[in-house]
Amino acid sequence: MGVSALIQSAPSKLILCGEHAVVYGQPALAVPLGDLRAYAEVSAGAPGSGFYLVAPDLGEAWHAHVKPEHPLSELALAVLASFGVTQADLVLRLHAEIPLASGMGSGAAIGTALVRALAAWFDQELPPVQIAELVYASERRFHGTPSGIDNTVVAHEQAIWYVRHLTPGAQAFTATIEPVVIKAPLHLVIGDTGVRSMTRLPVGAVREAWQADPPRYEAFFAAIGQVVYRVRTALSEGDQQQLGALFNENQALLEEIGVSSPELNHLVAAARQAGALGAKLSGAGWGGVMFALVTPDQRSTVVQALQQAGATSVIATTVASS
Repeated sequence: MGVSALIQSAPSKLILCGEHAVVYGQPALAVPLGDLRAYAEVSAGAPGSGFYLVAPDLGEAWHAHVKPEHPLSELALAVLASFGVTQADLVLRLHAEIPLASGMGSGAAIGTALVRALAAWFDQELPPVQIAELVYASERRFHGTPSGIDNTVVAHEQAIWYVRHLTPGAQAFTATIEPVVIKAPLHLVIGDTGVRSMTRLPVGAVREAWQADPPRYEAFFAAIGQVVYRVRTALSEGDQQQLGALFNENQALLEEIGVSSPELNHLVAAARQAGALGAKLSGAGWGGVMFALVTPDQRSTVVQALQQAGATSVIATTVASS
């Protein structure tokens, strides 16, 4: 704690395939995006000032003990308690380059950066699995019944295969987390619809639809799961054509379960018409982002097509081979 300020960060994420079905025990694949990050800066506050949080992206600033029910207060106080700290005069500033409520894991990234910053300030070593557990508790406040994939891929900062194991009637769950082999780099173009939709809304709608017609929706989830298995194989073989076709297949299933939107469908169609190998929404849906898999030669054409189709922002990025 000998420094005047300390900054830690965490990446955004992109679910390649398996969203929604992952909540029901099917696998999903997700990758971190290291060039879009959230930041947490810790500095010493005035003696007796307490723990103060500043989040300009949210338009908020508050004392943790005045608003202990705030998900970020709850997370920060839980982290401090795990270190045996009951009183801290600190200022914690949070900032994200990641569009909020876009499906790119802004909440998990902000939470992970927060945990990392407090751990570094108090000279504590926290493994990724422990960070992911702390952030998941906060994610539940934001999203209701998140799958756990966002906090996991962000905390581990590597491409992962994720399967959530369900225990009927239990609040907790376990998960299988495995690294994913990516033989050839993935050149992605991400288009933002500009429509903000909180994750819990489409997640809740899918849950209600599943409860109303379990056989129909479990068939959808199983079909999505089969796509994810095939995507993992295509990634390990570097088969980009097959990957693109599988992303298109996953998108069709997400449209069937009702989590796409006219804006997402419009951007997906624009990317495909511009020559993308495949395109789909990423995240909970009803807004947020989509992505297109492209070759390096197609990148600029697809970027331009998405801009012309009305994307509020377009990001070109590459996921390295592993």
